[in-house]
Amino acid sequence: MKIEHLEERVIDYRNSIKTVVDKRMLWKTSTRPLLVKTLQTITEQYNIGWKVQELSWIHNNEAVNITFDSFPPELIDCTNLIPAYQFIPGGALVFSQSYNGDIYVVMIYPEIENAPQESNLIELGIYAPKSLTEKLIVEKVDEFLKEMIRWEVPQLKNKVGF
Repeated sequence: MKIEHLEERVIDYRNSIKTVVDKRMLWKTSTRPLLVKTLQTITEQYNIGWKVQELSWIHNNEAVNITFDSFPPELIDCTNLIPAYQFIPGGALVFSQSYNGDIYVVMIYPEIENAPQESNLIELGIYAPKSLTEKLIVEKVDEFLKEMIRWEVPQLKNKVGF
């Protein structure tokens, strides 16, 4: 094989880097602002103790999430009836940009101290930044709420017989 045979691979490599840069620019210019706006609108319209966080990690990886931070204000009186009740914050829906510019959507369950957990993370999908729309974001928030409801009030398994 001659050095000239590498030309096609070099072109492919350059194109792959350009694709990543394009995805990361799209995240910065439209996807991230859309996520923040949509999630903030949701938290303002439905005040159930959640908030939006914008995160930035090492090597330019960024994320936007919606997380349960406090108890829903309208239910505070209910908790006063059971003084031992303790709200467990921390469930989150995370939209995280990966190294290649794609967006990973994951759900994280609240952590209960000293409780064994099989897995506190569920992957809800991987998307190109251009495919994230308000509709998709709302659908993921809906999935997240359904999972949090199942986590808060798990279905009891019925035993047949004794």
